[in-house]
Amino acid sequence: MRAQARSHGPLYAFISRQNPILSLIDSTCNSLARIKQAHALLIASGLSLHPFPPSRLLQLLLSLPPSSQLVSYADLLFHYSPSPPLFSYNSLIKAHSSRSSLLLFRSLLRDPSSPTPNQYTFTFLLSACRQGNGLEITEAEQVRAHAVRHGFHSNLFVSNVLIQMYGSWGMVSNAEKVFDECYQKDLFSWNLMVGVHVGCGDLLRARRVFDEMPERDVVSWSTVISGYVQAGYFVKAIELLQEMQHAGVGPNEFTLTTVLAACSNLVALDQGRWIHACINKARIKLNDRLLASLIDMYAKCGEIDFAFELFNVQDSPKQTVRPWNAMITGYAIHGYADKAIELFEKMKEDNIVPDKVTFVSLLAACSHGKLVEMGKLYFDSMTKTYGIEPEIEHYGCMVDLFSRAGLLQEAEEIISNMPMNPDVAIWGALLGACRIHKDIERGERIGMLMKELGPKHTGCHVLLANIYSGNGRWHDARGVRNSIEMSGERKIPGCSSIEVDGKFYEFLVGDRSNPQTNQIYSCLEEIVAKLKERGYVPELGEALLDADEEDKETALTIHSEKLAIAFGLLNTRPRTRIRIVKNLRVCLDCHLLTKFISKVYDREIIVRDRVRFHHFKDGSCSCGDYW
Repeated sequence: MRAQARSHGPLYAFISRQNPILSLIDSTCNSLARIKQAHALLIASGLSLHPFPPSRLLQLLLSLPPSSQLVSYADLLFHYSPSPPLFSYNSLIKAHSSRSSLLLFRSLLRDPSSPTPNQYTFTFLLSACRQGNGLEITEAEQVRAHAVRHGFHSNLFVSNVLIQMYGSWGMVSNAEKVFDECYQKDLFSWNLMVGVHVGCGDLLRARRVFDEMPERDVVSWSTVISGYVQAGYFVKAIELLQEMQHAGVGPNEFTLTTVLAACSNLVALDQGRWIHACINKARIKLNDRLLASLIDMYAKCGEIDFAFELFNVQDSPKQTVRPWNAMITGYAIHGYADKAIELFEKMKEDNIVPDKVTFVSLLAACSHGKLVEMGKLYFDSMTKTYGIEPEIEHYGCMVDLFSRAGLLQEAEEIISNMPMNPDVAIWGALLGACRIHKDIERGERIGMLMKELGPKHTGCHVLLANIYSGNGRWHDARGVRNSIEMSGERKIPGCSSIEVDGKFYEFLVGDRSNPQTNQIYSCLEEIVAKLKERGYVPELGEALLDADEEDKETALTIHSEKLAIAFGLLNTRPRTRIRIVKNLRVCLDCHLLTKFISKVYDREIIVRDRVRFHHFKDGSCSCGDYW
């Protein structure tokens, strides 16, 4: 039990803050050991019986770097202090941020001699609720009821932490109610409400609150930009950054990192270079996060060599794993397995400890490089050397590694021996390999299994239909496709985009929405005719429909990446590099046609599909026809 206040004459009634012992405490208590010595001195001198010295010692104790040992000693100091002031209660409630803080609050309410809680009491207590730590929503509501009872129902500090708390629990209507009832909203309040809507994925409401804000700072803009990127509205995110700069608000590291992610997804090299120029112009110092984002942007926009130049700058911040991961990932998606492995070995020499992301990228590099034995060694080293337990992403990489190499039995054994249930993506990797390596029996068995596991996963059902079509089993293929239509689920259409003069143009399969549609299709006809003279023969096996050869060839011609390439040829100068990003895997025919175009039209064409990058030049591809 906490010691009760007792009268000790003049000593208890008054003590000067200039007391030599108190001055000594202020100047020397910079560690737990020193605080224990000071506590002993207070007890020996009798000053521990006065409320102020123990309170001051508690304040110094909780200003040290937090640890469980410090908090335990703070509890001890508090419970043996006479009549601790409210500051001590609040400090300890804040330090605990757990169920103990709620118990302490209850003791404050029960003791009639204790001070009355203030706005900081409720702010710290509700922050503890927001962080979880076993506190239930009902208990948090009880705390809020006490806050209302004490007149803090519209207090700015209490309202802000309530908005944060409800937002973290996804209770948007509760957060909105608190926000609306707060009469003294500040910029932080508005930013919190925008963040609540962004966190719940409701961009319409987030943008509505953002537009109503009486003022905006870098946090306001960055939060909405982040929301657009998370939702996949990458162009909108870049446009909002431009609006932000026109409004006179300079971006910070978080803003730039977020928008660089948008550029990476769009393969928007021009926009990415513009952001890099903004960083240099504003003299924003590169830290590890921003460097990693720039490396990732250049790598995913096809400029892998420049990404390495940036990584390799002498004074670049490479003391953490982030930039190394970005560079290894870049090499992996470009198919440069040897360079990824070389960089990983250099990383170990520089004593940079790899993490889970490192091994996902490294294993992906081995997969694209057909380095099966090397991939097995790195996978085993995760637990044996680095103590990292493989997660489902790492097992997925191993399944992909064996599947690409045609080792389908080994891939299936990995799935069977995984310590967690395989997801649809892992089964899909093996099913796709069954189609490529024409293992019909295994593909049919896995396809039927996946229909049971994920009846709404259209992509896998389409894969099974394609396996049937590729082997002339048109009746079975139609049956699968009919079941997809009956389920109401829609297949993800092939979509390719291209950036020309800073603008983005998207094409779907058979797209005719572009103003240059007639020129695009005429250009494609001319391309195919010209390439046939040079030896191009369409891969009709990729036209997965029961039709004659002419119809199959027509179906292949309208693939989205072919439309995008024709658009690029029409709208860029000769020998200009063309960059395409596609949401699905490039088919054999598109891959073959693009190789011919790169040679006959003397164009370097970079295509980023769902799997990796393809650099087409002089009639060959960087993937070596292995993807």
